[in-house]
Order: sequence, then C-alpha cells, then structure tokens
Amino acid sequence: MTPVDVSAETAYDSCSPIYDEWNGENDYELWLGETLLPELAKFGLSGGGWALDVGCGTGRAFPPLLDRGWKVVGCDVSEGMLQAAQRKFESRVRLLNLDARSLPALTAAPGEARGEAFQLVLLLNDVVNYLVDDGDLEEVFSGVRRNLDPRSGLVVFDTNTLRQFQDEYAANDTSAKGSWIWQGLAEDVVPGGTYEASLSGPRIEKHLHRQRHWLPAEVEAAMDAAGLSVLSVIGQREDEGRVLLSQLPDEHQDAKFVFVGTASP
Repeated sequence: MTPVDVSAETAYDSCSPIYDEWNGENDYELWLGETLLPELAKFGLSGGGWALDVGCGTGRAFPPLLDRGWKVVGCDVSEGMLQAAQRKFESRVRLLNLDARSLPALTAAPGEARGEAFQLVLLLNDVVNYLVDDGDLEEVFSGVRRNLDPRSGLVVFDTNTLRQFQDEYAANDTSAKGSWIWQGLAEDVVPGGTYEASLSGPRIEKHLHRQRHWLPAEVEAAMDAAGLSVLSVIGQREDEGRVLLSQLPDEHQDAKFVFVGTASP
C-alpha cells in the first residue's frame, strides 16, 4: 500500500484553492496589526524595517505589515499558496519557494539593503505545528538565526495548545464551513503527540493535515540550541471577537502560545 503523503507541502498545495475562503474569519489586522505588533513594541520593536514571513501562505499577514511601513519578504514550501499570494500582492512583496527547515541566509531584496538582516521574523498560524519530526525545530530556528538582526531583531511564532488540539484534532471534532468539512482523527490527545485531520469539499481533493504538539520546554531547548533566546511566552485566546493575551500561558485555557525571541549574545 502506498503511504499517504501527509507533508505540509502537499496539504497546503491541496487546500490552496480555497484557503482564503476557509480561513476568512481569521482577522490578521486584529491579531497581528492591533494585538501582536503593539505587544512586540514592549521588546523594542520599531516599525518600518524588514520583515521575513516564514510559511507566509497566501500572504494574509502581509497587509498589517505593509500598511505600517514594513518591507516584506515571504517564503513558503507550497507553490500553490505562493501563487495565490503572487496574484494578490504582485511586486509589493518578494516571494520565495523555500522549506523552513533549510532556510538559507537571505538578503532583504536583490540589489537593495544587500546583506541587511531582518528586524522581524514571523512564523505564524501553525507553521511550527506542522514540524513533526525530531530535529525539525532546531533546523528551522537555525535558519531563523541566520536571518535575524543580531542587535535588535525579534522572532515571533505560535504553537497550538492541548486545548486547541482537542478542539481541532480529536476524533469527535467535525467542523464545517460552507461545503468544506474538517474531521479530526485522533482517538486521544496527550502532551507531545502527533495528530491528523482530514479536509474535504468542493474544488479540493480530500487530504490529511498532520501536526505535533510541542511542549514549551522542547521549543525553548531547540531555540537555545540554535542560538536564540526566549524573551517571553504569551498565552493567546479569542473571546467575543477580541484577541486576549496572557502573561500566564495555560495549555487548557489558551488556544496558542506565542513565543517571542531574539538572537543570543
């Protein structure tokens, strides 16, 4: 029997035709623009520099950055997602087809600010969760370290909590948006597990998404090994149209943990 391809590349190539419709309720202006960027200002982030969006998908994080004067480079392993981003943003953003696990040292833009590092590196909305193999975190964070401004750059990424995995990947979870169906396949959700769900509906073939629950200690150890220091771990959840951040992150109350890091001395 041929094994089922559960790579993030295949999953997102498969869902790229309907990704923006499926995720239409995700308000990146509220999440990134109005909530996370002001929080990052507490760590010294100033606007208007160069941002690298790793796992950028169709570019849903681009408008909050561009509207605030950021210059953006986006990369993704999925050609389908990048094609969707290209149609929307054309030359406003430089787009690269790259695997986050083998991220080279990038220049901000060809012939412009050559060699300049990025003041902000983002891996938002499940990028880290799709890294499921031992060693993946270290590889990704090493690539981040190669591109992060060593003086004042910040890296920001999120991981899903046990609560989020229970809500989205447990076998009793089935959610529908329009004619699309998301079906969790996990019989039990436990710390550190790897889980699958299927997505099916019109204009896409049924396919699998596989994610791993990373323990905060595992994440912090991988960051340290790659030369990154943790500045903060913030709990995040949504309530009545608001994005709430907590300085006391909780696996059972929050939907995500948001990690903020910088280059180690």
